[in-house]
Amino acid sequence: MAHGTPTLMSRLMRRKPVTAMAAETGVDSGSGELARTIGLFQLSMIGIGATVGTGIFFILSEAVPLAGPAVIWSFVIAGVVAGLTALCYAELAGAVPVSGSSYSYAYATMGELIAMVVAACLLLEYGVSCAAVAVGWSQYLNQLLGNLFGAGIPEALANAPEGGGLINLPAVVLVGLCAMLLIRGTSESARVNAIMVLTKLAVLVLFVVIGIGGWRADNFANFAPAGFSGVMGAAGVIFFSYVGLDAASTAGEEVRNPRRTMPLAILIALVGVTTVYIAVAVVALAAQPAEKFAGQDAGLAAILQDVTGATWPGSLLAAGAIVSIFSVTLVVLYGQTRILFAMSRDGLVPGVFHRVNPRTVTPVRNTLIVAAAVAALAGFLPITFLSEMTSIGTLVAFIVVSIGVIVLRRTAPDLPRGFRVPGYPVTPVLSVAGCLWIIYNLRLITIVAFLGWTAVALVWYFTWGIRHSRLARTEELP
Repeated sequence: MAHGTPTLMSRLMRRKPVTAMAAETGVDSGSGELARTIGLFQLSMIGIGATVGTGIFFILSEAVPLAGPAVIWSFVIAGVVAGLTALCYAELAGAVPVSGSSYSYAYATMGELIAMVVAACLLLEYGVSCAAVAVGWSQYLNQLLGNLFGAGIPEALANAPEGGGLINLPAVVLVGLCAMLLIRGTSESARVNAIMVLTKLAVLVLFVVIGIGGWRADNFANFAPAGFSGVMGAAGVIFFSYVGLDAASTAGEEVRNPRRTMPLAILIALVGVTTVYIAVAVVALAAQPAEKFAGQDAGLAAILQDVTGATWPGSLLAAGAIVSIFSVTLVVLYGQTRILFAMSRDGLVPGVFHRVNPRTVTPVRNTLIVAAAVAALAGFLPITFLSEMTSIGTLVAFIVVSIGVIVLRRTAPDLPRGFRVPGYPVTPVLSVAGCLWIIYNLRLITIVAFLGWTAVALVWYFTWGIRHSRLARTEELP
């Protein structure tokens, strides 16, 4: 309830009560604007599906040149930092099981201004990572077409302008197909995603089984040519592939029994993803010298072809990558729409993102707008820049989530939680420190570009969002 005229500081720091979030989304009643159709298995597949594929299928060609064989340690470091943060996500997902992920968590714990900054991170994280993954899908499609038919998509239609082409058309088509599926319905999308994730895992197991036959211990001889700085630089690039741990938390309003299901699904995704990443990275580096990863268009498929001397394993892997990276694009696009859905309900972006189609019970216009923006990024920007920009957005969002656990423990100690972070408060503090450490090792241009993007988001907030905020209209101060 308002007490006099709110000051600017009180507006910036106003928080949305967790009880209000729970009431408007039907967390405890089972009702809400979106249908609750997702169970534990499907939600776990959303987390794994959004993560495995983005990193392993093509990020090695970006990370290995930075760290050499020591990129294995880069995966471990990124996995440990992501693991600490995943524990924090698990607690907040159980305590605040709504759409919006870390944006909603920030709104409940640190106030509207911080929530807007986190929203900017998430828009960058999801939109840009979706575009980057779609670009990687295009690379594997060309690999498969070359193996099967001896010819691929014309260079002008398979590369962004910086890569010597006009537009990355396959990437644009992929985004369009995912948008069509999401518009059809959430339960259908979740089922299709689960099938694709199982296909993906089977393909990666095949890679490990076949690739281990090409094991050469000599490939690890010059283990860390760039030293510790190279390892940390590669960890920053690799961190982009852990975006899926956040994606599972965007589905809060469409999950059955969310207080229990969401923490479990996040932890299952963390263990599965880290195990697969490290296993595949070790086998890939043992089968191929580190210097051959630089500039490689379709890393894992090319490695299998070198090991076997035949094209069929590479073709099979490329086909599996095409299917699996489809699932990454699908889930990340889904996450982006649900974040904007939550922001629109709060009044911080236009109402068009909150409108739900009564027949499909999905935000159709929201999905079409997001798909158009992501398709433009995928069609015209290079993947290296996209990957690094996603990393810093992810890291900042992870920092806010870790701090949010500490804040919520103090402000709402009796709030029902489906999971509690072990080792509190050391675990969230270490998570923040690890994320800051990786940010420190990112390229300066990446940090500057990110700060520029955040400034744009703040301009939007101060010129539009602060006046249209639902809390501002009702003058509900914490």
